[in-house]
Amino acid sequence: MRLADLSAARLLIVGDVMLDRYWFGDVTRISPEAPVPIVKIERSEERPGGAANVARNVAALGAQVGLLSVVGDDEAGRSLLRLLEASGIAVNLHVDPAISTTVKLRVIGRQQQLLRIDFETSPSHEVLRAKLLEFATRLGDCDAVILSDYGKGGLTHIGEMIRLARDAGKHVLVDPKGDDFSKYAGATVVTPNRAELRAVVGRWQDPEELARKAEALRAGLGLDGLLVTRSEEGMSLFHAGGALHELAVAREVFDVSGAGDTVIATLAVMLAGGAGWEEAVHVANVAAGLVVGRFGTAVVGRDELTAALK
Repeated sequence: MRLADLSAARLLIVGDVMLDRYWFGDVTRISPEAPVPIVKIERSEERPGGAANVARNVAALGAQVGLLSVVGDDEAGRSLLRLLEASGIAVNLHVDPAISTTVKLRVIGRQQQLLRIDFETSPSHEVLRAKLLEFATRLGDCDAVILSDYGKGGLTHIGEMIRLARDAGKHVLVDPKGDDFSKYAGATVVTPNRAELRAVVGRWQDPEELARKAEALRAGLGLDGLLVTRSEEGMSLFHAGGALHELAVAREVFDVSGAGDTVIATLAVMLAGGAGWEEAVHVANVAAGLVVGRFGTAVVGRDELTAALK
């Protein structure tokens, strides 16, 4: 399969951004103070996370990308801005002095995550309202919108954003959070993983029951599609024309963190580039198979995705 030129596709991403920090070290002994390992830190690394990682994935595929979000007036926010600009992303991060930029600090010993520490606060209403106003003005410059909801408060006005974007004729893709999907009504497609879908529709006993529950949710929310990522079982798209199932690409799974970002980024770029559901879901599935073989939040480049599709 040949991957089309995606450089003309224009994406606008709005959502919760964060800075992923990794502290790597060696573990040789247990603390005498408590039964915990002592990690001697040898190096550190920073990567964009959340909606920022979605934007980085879009840029890696060669599409044009803008990012709209909120950060604190702090060192982490400035680091995040620097990393995003270096990735070729047209970024607009509103600064809210009342909050701290969300940071996820992971302590890694012998290539295993030993501890994660989260720093986060919710942005203020005033900053969110300003972000909504800018969102409306930027819709004319994009083909598709990704709303990346990590439950950090950055998408308080998501219902209004979906309405504005759909009224403007744009694809709207939502990476959801929480057990209430009613706020995503009217979107083009919502992309929950198994656990996120289960929190909304309850458990299912077999693929037939999953299909019934997923289709009922899709129809009830007025979505064009509901894409369920199912880990080792691949992914399934439920839409008005039926269902599409993609088997997982067989490879060793090293780290699934950020895989959902790669899926929604690839799906959005493909749709913005004019692909149909079947092609878009297939390419997103292949991209997910590549990214889970890497450590931490990662991206898939256009050239390697093209090679994998061949």
